[in-house]
Amino acid sequence: MACLGQFMVLLDNTIVGAALPDMQQRLDTQLSGLQWIVDAYVLLVAMLLLSGGVFADRFGRKRVFLAGVAVFTLASVLCAVAPSIGWLITGRLVQGIGAAALSPASLALLAAAYPVPQERVKAIGLWAGLSGIGLAAGPVAGGVLVDAFGWPAIFLVNVPIGAVLLLAGLRVLGESRNPSAPAIDIPGTVLSALGVGALTYGLIEGGSRGWTSPLILGAFAAAVVILALFVVVEGRGATPMLPLRLFRQQLFTVSNTAMVVVGFALMGSSFFFSQFFVNVQGSSILRAGLQTLPTTLAMVVVSPFASRLAARYGFRIVVTVGLVLAGAGLVALGQVHADTGYGNVWWRLAIVGVGFALTMSPLTGATIQAVSPQEGGLASGVSSTTRQIGAVLGVAVLGAIVRTRESGGASFEAGLNSAFVAAGAVTLAGAVFTGLWLVKSQPADASAPPVQPADPPTVTTGLEVRSSR
Repeated sequence: MACLGQFMVLLDNTIVGAALPDMQQRLDTQLSGLQWIVDAYVLLVAMLLLSGGVFADRFGRKRVFLAGVAVFTLASVLCAVAPSIGWLITGRLVQGIGAAALSPASLALLAAAYPVPQERVKAIGLWAGLSGIGLAAGPVAGGVLVDAFGWPAIFLVNVPIGAVLLLAGLRVLGESRNPSAPAIDIPGTVLSALGVGALTYGLIEGGSRGWTSPLILGAFAAAVVILALFVVVEGRGATPMLPLRLFRQQLFTVSNTAMVVVGFALMGSSFFFSQFFVNVQGSSILRAGLQTLPTTLAMVVVSPFASRLAARYGFRIVVTVGLVLAGAGLVALGQVHADTGYGNVWWRLAIVGVGFALTMSPLTGATIQAVSPQEGGLASGVSSTTRQIGAVLGVAVLGAIVRTRESGGASFEAGLNSAFVAAGAVTLAGAVFTGLWLVKSQPADASAPPVQPADPPTVTTGLEVRSSR
């Protein structure tokens, strides 16, 4: 049940990208509308992911998991029947709430159901395998469904999966909780959502409203003030959602900063993959879904080996090589045009996938190694959250680059080229950063052995939170 729930979430992550061109046409929306369709979901996941794990521990993992499934399924129906872009964005917001509860609870259920380490590794391996299947199936399933029935079908596919999960989960799943789980950091959760939300609003709407308009400048100012207040609250709180003391460890700080870069470049660029094939090269939506597969498949194939390579060669070498590959692939994508044959495009997408696959599991492993074993679950959750924050900013910033180029008279194709090159430049800068500073540091409890995470494939909006509870 837990594995099927994660499959549904990851299927939804990649299937939406395939439907964006059809949404733009049928809903008569601009690029900013598509940005909100993606970022509304990712923003809620990023801000609620840590709290979702705490909720599961305090109030029961089965209860929170099934509640997340119910919310996600009902929100999928709302998305499918949405009569306007506003209603669709609302549905995506609610979907994000459900996913933030469902995903961490699914892994916590596995950890509680399989207390023996060997059995737990096998269960997490199955969880990871279904995650990979959901990731790889999304573009193809999205292309088929949209081509046959239109974009609402990509959300309706969640309904039978959700119904099976609810009916079977009530009978099969056992309840478990952690009575000593920390209190929920409500002020931190609210402030983080408001701060990142204000920043995202300014970045997405700045292109259409004007970067110097009072509303946009006010959004940026509000983001600075709210995020500064968030830092103050987290520094003084007894049980903060994001303990700032963890950032005193260089390994923790550098790995999470690099994870922001990964989320930024991967999600920001993949947002435009289907749009490039459909709107620039004239592909059908079904064909575009197939054409985007090299990135996804490369990630699914390479991800299981990333942690093993990091254990052999070290975090710094593997992550830096991965970022160099991904950055080079993105810069290469910035050179493709309407008349570029697919034989000269697919390998660029594959390089991007290989590069990012080499970074995410090792970065999570580095984050966990920087803290005590008792905080391994928290560290993993922070790593997933920073990647989600990067994803929110990536869609917003790269979309702003495209809109700014278009407003200056450039074509959509030229705007995409600039966005891909910018994403590649940020990724290559991240490679320099990790090459210089991703070094070992002593965890908070130096007497205890470092904890190595499980190694499921990580995805563009990956929601995995490896629990040590």
